[in-house]
Amino acid sequence: MTPEAQGRAAASRFRLEHHLGIQPLGDLVAVIEQATGVDVAVLDAGPDEHGLTMCDPAHGTVFIGVARTRHPMRQRSTLAHELGHVQFGDWAADGAGSCGQRSPVEVRADAFARHLLLPLDGLRQFLADLRVTDRSVLSAVVQRYLVSPAVAAIALEQAGYIDAGRKAEWMGVTTPQLAVRFGWIDQYNALQADSNRRRAPQRLLSRAIEGYAAGVLSAQVIANLRGVALEAAEAELAEAGIGPAAQQTVWADPADLPDVGVDVTELDDYLRDAGDGEEWTTETGKQ
Repeated sequence: MTPEAQGRAAASRFRLEHHLGIQPLGDLVAVIEQATGVDVAVLDAGPDEHGLTMCDPAHGTVFIGVARTRHPMRQRSTLAHELGHVQFGDWAADGAGSCGQRSPVEVRADAFARHLLLPLDGLRQFLADLRVTDRSVLSAVVQRYLVSPAVAAIALEQAGYIDAGRKAEWMGVTTPQLAVRFGWIDQYNALQADSNRRRAPQRLLSRAIEGYAAGVLSAQVIANLRGVALEAAEAELAEAGIGPAAQQTVWADPADLPDVGVDVTELDDYLRDAGDGEEWTTETGKQ
């Protein structure tokens, strides 16, 4: 199988195994965390860094990190791409490619991401027998599946709705252009705000809040994990009715302490030997 076919088959299998059907996927971070148990974080990163996948071979722990960005469709593609690496266990493979070319491993992860986000069966169900003639259809596909125009154009061509020439033309269109032209710029702005926020792995944050409620972690730890001010974290916790458990100091009654027998014979012998002829005892002191 080609990397394209492998990626498509794996994406279909993932949707089937996790009962995702052929409909658009919502919050992709939540989908990945709930379906796979993989921890996902949205982090501050450099302008040329989009995502990475790490695996601890000793414990089998997998972590996906993606950069926060004002390009929500690209972030979703990055998340799906990294999930593709997880599905294929690509951290154990040599993904090096020729200069100027993407390796088969990367091509396969790209294909997985496209078919996961925009399954061809779902596209056909959405468009049915519609004749695709203008960018309004491209906009509708991008808005519904929350993919880039490039991903949508490739899928439209693969599904037989457009030819290669129109695909090449539409791959150069940007999402903001479509959002402004076809009236969903407010939705796009909301997507931008969401993708440009840091986000801690849900399981890690849940355990930290449990520690805070037990009184063993401070609210500052929660704030640091979420990348928010301490006051904001404290206010949210308080509004949710979560506070550190009261710590009660339990004092012991001396009468409850057990009797302890102490044998000081050896200490008496030591003091007698160290007294330069003078006799000491623990009971009488110097004699």
